[in-house]
Amino acid sequence: MARKQLIRALPPEWSVSITQATQGEEALAAIRQGLGQVVFLDLTMPVMDGYETLARIKAEGLSCKVIVVSGDVQEEALRRVKELGALDFIRKPAPADSVRSTLERLGLLGADTLQAATQPRAELALKVNFRDALREVSNVAMGRAAALLAQVLGVFVRLPIPQVNIFEVSELHMALLDAQRGERLSAVCQGFIGDAIAGEALLLFHDSEMNDVAQLLGWQPHDSIESSEMLLELASIITGACLQGIAEQIDVRFSQGHPQLLGQHSSIEQLIQLNRQRWKKTLAIEISYSLEAHAVHFDLLLLFTEDSLVRLTRKIHYLMQQE
Repeated sequence: MARKQLIRALPPEWSVSITQATQGEEALAAIRQGLGQVVFLDLTMPVMDGYETLARIKAEGLSCKVIVVSGDVQEEALRRVKELGALDFIRKPAPADSVRSTLERLGLLGADTLQAATQPRAELALKVNFRDALREVSNVAMGRAAALLAQVLGVFVRLPIPQVNIFEVSELHMALLDAQRGERLSAVCQGFIGDAIAGEALLLFHDSEMNDVAQLLGWQPHDSIESSEMLLELASIITGACLQGIAEQIDVRFSQGHPQLLGQHSSIEQLIQLNRQRWKKTLAIEISYSLEAHAVHFDLLLLFTEDSLVRLTRKIHYLMQQE
């Protein structure tokens, strides 16, 4: 989905051949073959991410001009990629005018590289399914949430590749057990609804990490009530920013309920028993944020009701057509 969006955003009259890579190692192989004079590089990728790829390009002295295109819009992310040699940074989803202005500013769109557009690029024939498209939408949304979280906590947030799955309750149970990793958890739940799409955001905090989180926030909770307030505030930041990022991309407006403490110092078994009736079959987006230089991570699950799937699918398919 990200590659399809970007290829469509390239100036149609720009006379270039396009080589695609799904991750950093493939990109390096293509650059070594001379197939990447100009490289549009994502940051969140499997196998080898964008930071590692930039470091390798610099270490090997490979000749290419790198423009980062990413949903990770943390100020520290921008600083790091520039330090590693990237010439510019375009925020996802990359609009055509931003791509054009960046190419012009870098002198890559000169008269000698332009020709009259005669036919659509063959490279546009990319197969993108619903799950891949929703994963990319989630990737952009989690980047915005991470930028806000980084500002609040004063840290760099490491971003994963979001996972998108349709779960039965038993499968959701197993996914949550894996997230727990044998630890005690506190969970905050926040409902949302908009344009026939509804669900719940479930944010899991690991109890063993809460002292570190409190220090980052400058809190000194003296009892369970103050601890609860801290969790609710943090959940509002993470969940709200992520939902807003999704809503903007698929053109809906979510109304959000107040965050509620679903369970504190509980096991996953207890949380499942409390909510078995609400979670039957669900579309789940899983995002695990982690904080660099701190043993802290948050597991966010966006759980969409089964009734929401039809409308959400239409929204995603419309977005794919536009891209």
